[in-house]
Amino acid sequence: MSDYASTIGDPMLDFARSPPVARPADAPNPRRGRKWPKHDMPRERLIDQGPAVLSDTEMIVLVLGSGLPGHDVFSVARELLDRFGSLRAMLDATYADFDGLRGIGPAKKAQLLAIMEMARRSLVDKMRRRSLMNSPEAVEDYLRLLIGGRPQEVFVSLFLDARHRLIRSEESARGTLTRMAVYPREIVRRALALNAASLIVAHNHPSGAVQPSASDCSLTRTLREALALIDVQLVDHLVIGADSVYSFARAGWP
Repeated sequence: MSDYASTIGDPMLDFARSPPVARPADAPNPRRGRKWPKHDMPRERLIDQGPAVLSDTEMIVLVLGSGLPGHDVFSVARELLDRFGSLRAMLDATYADFDGLRGIGPAKKAQLLAIMEMARRSLVDKMRRRSLMNSPEAVEDYLRLLIGGRPQEVFVSLFLDARHRLIRSEESARGTLTRMAVYPREIVRRALALNAASLIVAHNHPSGAVQPSASDCSLTRTLREALALIDVQLVDHLVIGADSVYSFARAGWP
């Protein structure tokens, strides 16, 4: 069984900050907080119109609840988005990634990470209670949440029972930004140990492009053949980007 290596080059993005703008002496200080009409506050808008109407900043404001003393919560939310570039990337952050952000102390860091983990566990529980053959959207949502925004390649295996319900989700390999090695024999060994009847595998492309490489195709063929020897079906191999997913099964196993 051969190893798998994928090379990816992502351009580094430089974000220029605007120079500070002088503020008239009699102008209100934005750091002292903003008085919003009650009907325009995120909580009231969510109650009246539903969560879909809220911006990413407003969603973060609701999660944080309030800023630390001296830090307006709206400014804190905007700083979070400036730091990570998107809500998607922020939700993949580790505890240390929040270091240095004004208004984000240990309690707020823990709160943000806990909400992310709740979302993951909810999706895992949903997959364990239903056949994944009937819930491809749930699988893709879970994988995008799990590895879609990672800065390095990660290879994940979803081991399924005879009814295509999730037994266990495991990280089978982790690479750098440019290289990752996957060992099919280890995945086969885990399938036997977990008494899996089938398997879905997935890996992310940090560049965001989901078109599979020649190495991706080679690995898929090797893994399908190896699993077939132990009577385990490879249901799909998914390539996960930040906003899209490529399915080998839907593409006809090229």
